[in-house]
Amino acid sequence: MTAPVLEHPVPAAPRSGSGGLPARRAVVRWAWRMFRREWRQQLLILALITVAVAATLVGVAVATNTALPASTGFGTAQDMATFPAPDPHLASQIAALEHRFGRVDVIENQTVAVPGSIATYNLRAQNPHGPFGQPMLSLVSGHYPAGPGEVAVTSGVAADFRLRLGKLWQGRRITGIVENPQNLLDEFALVAPGQVRAPTVVTVLFDANGAHLGSFSRYVVSVKSVANSNVLNPETITVAGVTLGMLLIALVAVGGFTVVAQRRLRSIGMLASLGATDRNVRLVVRANGVVVGVVGAITGAALGLVIWLAYRPLLQTNSHHAIGVLSVPWLVVALAMVLAVLATYFAAARPARAITRIPVVMALSGRPAPPKRTHRWAVPAGLVFLVGAFLLLGDSAAQGNASGGPRFLVFGFVALVVAVILLAPSCLGILARIARRGPVSMRLALRDLARYRARSGSALAAISVAVLIAVVICVAATARYSNMLDYAGPNLTSNQLIVYTNGSYSGGGVPGAGPSAGTVKPASLRAMAAHAHGIATALGSHQVIQLESTSATLQHNAAGRNYSGPLYVATPQLLAAFGIKSTDFSQTTDILSMRPGFAGITKMQLVYGNYYSHGPPPAAAGHTFACPASDCLANPVMQEVSGLPSGTSAPNTVITEHAVHQLGLHPIVTGWLIQTPNALTTPQIYNARQTAGAAGLSIETRSSVPGLTEIIDWATVFGIVLALGVLAMSVGLIRSETARDLRTLSATGASAPTRRNLTAVTAGALGLLGAVLGTAAAYVATFAWFRSSALNGGASALASVPVQNLLVIIVGMPLFAAVIGWLLAGREPPAISRQPLE
Repeated sequence: MTAPVLEHPVPAAPRSGSGGLPARRAVVRWAWRMFRREWRQQLLILALITVAVAATLVGVAVATNTALPASTGFGTAQDMATFPAPDPHLASQIAALEHRFGRVDVIENQTVAVPGSIATYNLRAQNPHGPFGQPMLSLVSGHYPAGPGEVAVTSGVAADFRLRLGKLWQGRRITGIVENPQNLLDEFALVAPGQVRAPTVVTVLFDANGAHLGSFSRYVVSVKSVANSNVLNPETITVAGVTLGMLLIALVAVGGFTVVAQRRLRSIGMLASLGATDRNVRLVVRANGVVVGVVGAITGAALGLVIWLAYRPLLQTNSHHAIGVLSVPWLVVALAMVLAVLATYFAAARPARAITRIPVVMALSGRPAPPKRTHRWAVPAGLVFLVGAFLLLGDSAAQGNASGGPRFLVFGFVALVVAVILLAPSCLGILARIARRGPVSMRLALRDLARYRARSGSALAAISVAVLIAVVICVAATARYSNMLDYAGPNLTSNQLIVYTNGSYSGGGVPGAGPSAGTVKPASLRAMAAHAHGIATALGSHQVIQLESTSATLQHNAAGRNYSGPLYVATPQLLAAFGIKSTDFSQTTDILSMRPGFAGITKMQLVYGNYYSHGPPPAAAGHTFACPASDCLANPVMQEVSGLPSGTSAPNTVITEHAVHQLGLHPIVTGWLIQTPNALTTPQIYNARQTAGAAGLSIETRSSVPGLTEIIDWATVFGIVLALGVLAMSVGLIRSETARDLRTLSATGASAPTRRNLTAVTAGALGLLGAVLGTAAAYVATFAWFRSSALNGGASALASVPVQNLLVIIVGMPLFAAVIGWLLAGREPPAISRQPLE
């Protein structure tokens, strides 16, 4: 009698209905009481949702407030016209704008160099009470300038020139300290309107209200056009991140609610025996998911708001613009909270459907449901999504910043995540078959992972997605930094300083192209060299390397990125300073470089003479063409020398004296590289800048540009921490669901090492599979993107592999997870004889 009952569900007695609204209300109340009683069992899921929503609120606030807003520079205006000056027709153009569009706000700027530095500031004439520009001015102390003999400065200008209120500076008295709240990096000296005698640019703020601009269109930009030009704005990126985060939550929550449903199996069986329909039973589990989602979303939003209020002052300092207390995109936060509830609802829906298929008698006995086989269509569907992701990501790279590029990028990444979710359960079965000849504890752990894929498959997918994100960042950053043409990274080391001669620095780390480069008289050059040596002596350094440049530079006559950076002359002094001997390279070599792989680049041209008078260089024109033989040397002989410094502004690539004499070039002194025994301090940099400024020189020190190691190391740490967090939650849920099996093993004499091995193998297997699957998916994505991106070097850019970071992820993370699982497991279950009633 009982055998057929256990094998088949008992058909429910005919009912006139499901009980209607009163029955659903009663079931929801019962689910709420069960949540209050068993909140500890769901604490893991609740904590995950709380942290995710809190991180989303803080993340979206940081993402939207870190970058300068689209309205920066517009004040309260919707349109801005920028006119170059001097221009004899400027006054009539401004008058025509005012006549056509009404009120205007005129701001005049004159760019002035900070003596002794490559930095500049603006001498700005602006009405503090103008109709549109008021949000661009804020008074920190003192008062605004009111006459021709007054000036107010920003704190940066005051620090550069050591100014204070009431002090005379350049014939004007300091009346106040001001700032631009929309851009705290905006350094300027504010004077009264009409006091800038030689402006270099004039900005006119106005409201066109959608009217036709006519001849002014080439000068005008609007707030709307600036905002629309950035398709991947912070809100879009954050929404994508929120969706991905909630997907991770749903993947982990599926296993969590499966465990909760299993724990409540006898209670739900009792509810079904009292007359509850399948719809009522499903509602119990789904209502529990909604309750967990709502509680987690509200708690997470409150926690995130507290964190944001504490972090906002620091972010305001780091992002260099004023940020409102409640400057948070609340629509995105509300979307995150809604997605959190939806994620838990759909995560609970799967075990809700599964639990209604269990016969009532089996549910009352507390026996677990038999494992389900993986759908046969999962692997083919996963491969289809994988191919679709490959094609979409390739199209996104081919279209670049066109309208379809970002859209294809988002769709491609979503398809890739779906492919990982579909393929993850099948990987568990493959691992179980491989380990058939392993120890008993290993076979048991892997068999359980393969049999109960409803919980372990979703956990593996979540771990794989976490690894996928980290590996994509590592691989893409390594590929970008390995582009030896457009060299990226820090400009100098912390103990290096470059002193440039007057006018030799043209910006962008390219010396020798300034307006007065090569026109310095020998006597003046000797005086500047003496000042450079004096700066070095004050810094405790005796290593001063003279830097010489020529009119020559390098270019790559092919599609993609072109050469960037200075090209200094490899003088004997420079080579000796870095320990490079003349025997270390061939005497017929034209170019020496420390950039790995640079010597193997083909289609290079050493350009000199009058080439640039024939037209714009290929990098600027967007195409390639060969220069005349009289103006360039095709395929110069290049050799890699690792002893040269690596900074982007340092002499990392040099032209040999052999090439200088062969091409008839004339070297000119453009600066001096100073290397100090220790890292430069802020007072030392300030004193060096003051000394250089007094002598008409300028200096460059280390910038804040991060290096490759810093980027990929942080990405690796992020991926491992996220994956280990998901892994710890998943292993805890899996071990709690298999507590019955653990009791049986303990009752039959299984020792603590056996129980430890079970947990260690479970954690290690999930970690290893997640690392391998996530890394493979990441390489599919990056290969698809780079192969269609000629600008970034094509698929060959992936030849540089972050081996150490990948080994840490693929090998280190599973080992760490296994060790931690072994150390934390092994405790004997408190109740071996039977499972207590709930």
